[in-house]
Amino acid sequence: MKKLQFTVSINAPASRVYDVMLGISSKSTYEQWTSLFNPTSSYEGSWDKGNKMLFIGVDEKGEKGGMVSRIVENIPNQFVSVQHYGLVKGDKEISEGPEVEKWANGFENYTFQENNGTTTLTVDLDTTEDFLDYMNETYPKALDKLKELCEK
Repeated sequence: MKKLQFTVSINAPASRVYDVMLGISSKSTYEQWTSLFNPTSSYEGSWDKGNKMLFIGVDEKGEKGGMVSRIVENIPNQFVSVQHYGLVKGDKEISEGPEVEKWANGFENYTFQENNGTTTLTVDLDTTEDFLDYMNETYPKALDKLKELCEK
């Protein structure tokens, strides 16, 4: 696993960034900024600590796919930690095997730091070698989209 970090400064309070990023008030805000990863990106589950969450989308063949994860920590407006431990393929959740082992126990952490009404959002994530370039290219664009949504 490779560790990546992305930071964006957003002219909005942490409560707004947290709400828009996670789609708390409206799931559509989550779907809008994550559409840069997959146009059909969404989630099933809840952001409550300890809960299972499916991060899903539909591929070019129309098949549902994504990650099976758990919310390790959720301190509203401050910190969210997501641990990925499986894959979604169609209607199946796969939590073992070579494909899963590459991703198993990968984390995605979001830290929100507010100062005078501006929030610095830091994303720390684990990714596999094959997704390194993709994440380095796509994550900053997705965070720009999130910034735009939060500053509306």
